[in-house]
Amino acid sequence: MNTAGHSEATAPRGLELTPFRGLRYDPDRVGSLAAVTSPPYDVVVRPDGVHHLQDADPHNIVRLILPQAGTVGARTEQAADTLRRWLSEGVLTADPEPALYVYEQRHSDGMLQRGLIGTLRVSDPAEGIVLPHEDVMPHVVADRAALMRATSANLEPLLLTYHGNGSAAEVVERTARRPPLLATLTEDGYHHRLWSVTDPDDLSRVQSDLAHHQALIADGHHRWATYRRLRAEHASPSPWDLGLVLLVDTSRYPLRVRAIHRLLHGLPVADALAAIRDHFRVRSLGLPLPGALEALADAACEGNAFLLAGDGAFHLVDRPDPDLLARTVPTDRPAAWRTLDATVLHATLLDHVWRIPEDDPARIAYIHDTAATVRKAERHGSTAVLMHPVREAVVRDLARQGVTMPRKSTSFGPKPASGLVLRALDI
Repeated sequence: MNTAGHSEATAPRGLELTPFRGLRYDPDRVGSLAAVTSPPYDVVVRPDGVHHLQDADPHNIVRLILPQAGTVGARTEQAADTLRRWLSEGVLTADPEPALYVYEQRHSDGMLQRGLIGTLRVSDPAEGIVLPHEDVMPHVVADRAALMRATSANLEPLLLTYHGNGSAAEVVERTARRPPLLATLTEDGYHHRLWSVTDPDDLSRVQSDLAHHQALIADGHHRWATYRRLRAEHASPSPWDLGLVLLVDTSRYPLRVRAIHRLLHGLPVADALAAIRDHFRVRSLGLPLPGALEALADAACEGNAFLLAGDGAFHLVDRPDPDLLARTVPTDRPAAWRTLDATVLHATLLDHVWRIPEDDPARIAYIHDTAATVRKAERHGSTAVLMHPVREAVVRDLARQGVTMPRKSTSFGPKPASGLVLRALDI
């Protein structure tokens, strides 16, 4: 028996992170690196944030990741034309040799995150290498796929986490002691630095270490689903077999987990509350936003709880009727899933009580910024549903069981700034 061959055939296949020629802004061709960056496309509050970023610099990355036009075709054509123009003008240039990139984010509040940006082999959930923890919305995947096809580019890395503390982490730390390729301070208070890793020995150490690990999608489920769709559209091997990611070792750099809030278009707060008073306890709080969020956190320790806003006040909604939950929450999932706030919100409130489809952008929006969600609800006479964040351990445990959470259940951060390094598939 050929034991060596048998061992090779059955060896687990882990993360495969490879170097690429990063596409980066020429600092001499833009106002500043900070002025051309953006939060990830799904974090930008639209349209206010888009306009703000566009005004910051004519070359801001938001013109690629969120092009503004009336149709999908017009938007993607606009992004592709813009990218071609910036490449021809030298606004964006490719680095001379393939590299992995060490990326650092540091904040004055003590937050420090470092990770590796590279191209990762795209895999299916059944392989157990990259673990999703949320469902995706088909129309968002279709939108991102159209954009990537038109530009033939990965315009922003998604965020993955793993637990390692091995030789890859050592390469990251050693690299971060060198002078960086770039450094900038963005208006959210984060200092960003980027280094390239091109030494063959360092690249080998990283790849050998990561081959023994699996990763959790922390942010970017729709982009990962898009990578998988585009890989399926092209015969392998092709550049679409790989996708741009930031991989963070959370054994060294734990992420913060925040909630993603819901904005219910066309549903006044009075109507939302009237529909649930018989099924939940409702209390109006005479508190400003920070105090209301503290009350939500306290209530969330006891069970499912939400804050409703949009009429100038905050209303704490908790203690759901157990009979209602028994009728509306699916029973074919683990208890940790059935008791999630997002599960109760979607299965009970959105589906059963308010009758709002979770994937209809005309009826519901998902917003990361708490104050912005409240402002938009008040401005348009809608209802903001503010959520309490889920613990990372719960997310990872469910992902390892193959159980996906309701859409937009979590917001891991800090998220990588878009615009510091891109990937063009034909370079």
